[in-house]
Amino acid sequence: MAAEEYLVKALKRRNMTVTTVESCTGGMIAARLTSVPGSSEVFHRGFVTYCDQAKHEMVGVRRETLEKHTAVSRETAREMAEGGAREAKADCCVSVTGYAGPDSGGGEPVGLVYIGCYFDGETEVEEHRFSGDRNAVRAQAAERALNFLKEKLD
Repeated sequence: MAAEEYLVKALKRRNMTVTTVESCTGGMIAARLTSVPGSSEVFHRGFVTYCDQAKHEMVGVRRETLEKHTAVSRETAREMAEGGAREAKADCCVSVTGYAGPDSGGGEPVGLVYIGCYFDGETEVEEHRFSGDRNAVRAQAAERALNFLKEKLD
């Protein structure tokens, strides 16, 4: 069973809701979740926060965080996950921010991705170094985000 199918079923059983806050994945995680019939019971909204301003305005990532740590950081992924859950009034949230390529624009490694997961009042963030071209990095990030939340539900 695909991760998104498992998540929709598990969230329904628990009467929980989920939201997403995505940067480099551009809505891929939300698209996968909403591809599952009946997902509207658990997924009410997702945020695509591709620029710093959107991260701040839509989910409350602090400007200080963005200035001090940049948009691609553990701290930003944490605030994205917590802010997404808060703004959507959701029980859980996954967030993704990273450099998909072809370059990072600042010398950081392409494939560096931070994934945040807010669940049960706690937030964890993972750092990943995915490989491949832009689409491969984005697909790996979306897959890992879904599986990260699945692990929390198990």
